[in-house]
Amino acid sequence: MIGLTTYLAQARLGVWDVPASFLPAVYFQGVTAAGGVATLLPPQPVDAAIAERVVDGLDGLLITGGNDVDPAVYGQAAHPDTDKPGRQRDAWEFALLDAALERGLPVLGICRGAQVLNVARGGTLHQHLPDVIGHSGHRAGNAVFSTLPVRTVPGTRLAGLVGDSVNARCYHHQAIAELGEGLVVSAWDADGVIEALELPGQNFVLAVQWHPEESLDDLRLFTAIVEAGRAYGC
Repeated sequence: MIGLTTYLAQARLGVWDVPASFLPAVYFQGVTAAGGVATLLPPQPVDAAIAERVVDGLDGLLITGGNDVDPAVYGQAAHPDTDKPGRQRDAWEFALLDAALERGLPVLGICRGAQVLNVARGGTLHQHLPDVIGHSGHRAGNAVFSTLPVRTVPGTRLAGLVGDSVNARCYHHQAIAELGEGLVVSAWDADGVIEALELPGQNFVLAVQWHPEESLDDLRLFTAIVEAGRAYGC
């Protein structure tokens, strides 16, 4: 049972135009194709007890992509290109992640999920990557994903899963800056941008800046979280 976090935003369906929780189907299709059972976790009011009860019903937690983390959480003023804060989703995901890490629950982060993991461990973000590297190649815009070669770090969990390199589907304008406590970098791209990070040790805690759900012909990361969840549940 893999819990996937979701968006909370205005959505249109027919005559309806209402606030809604939603998630692109490719995320849970990746989980189910890898042999897992997906359950969606919509943002909602949360405290530690609620997060603990939710996490106790899961075998793994997948923190999905989405809007930017509120920079106030890591002590910065908002950049003009940073998204309007979604504080309810931020609080929900931080609480779920804290409960998951405390229990040793397997965790996979995707894009925003990597940033949530880093910030939760006290790290910071580059709020607008073009200011740092001088181009917007990591986010082409108009929902078009860039494909970038990414090199893994030898000896990391990620390298053991995907090998020396991967062609990553990217759509992000923010990236990891100062690394959070205990985390190690497990992949870089040619621009020197951190493209994956993980917590060393036996527990499965891995996050990638790219979007593996956009290439479901390669299920290795989804299979990894499902297999880790199966071992956790035994």
